[in-house]
Amino acid sequence: MRRHDFEPGRLIVGLVMLGGGLAYLLNAAGRWPFPAYALVPALVGGLCLGGAVPGIAYLVGRRRGRRGIGR
Repeated sequence: MRRHDFEPGRLIVGLVMLGGGLAYLLNAAGRWPFPAYALVPALVGGLCLGGAVPGIAYLVGRRRGRRGIGR
């Protein structure tokens, strides 16, 4: 019995946020110096990817459903 459906978009957004937080933590500790403004485009791109993935997953699932009906 499944408790909930797998949502790949939320997984991607979570990994992007975790990576961004880790980068800021490493910057604060002095282990990985980088300009803070350089991380913002990466986070925005990751959020856009996380938003696009559910739509792509829906289209793929819909296409698979159509193939199954024809059989």
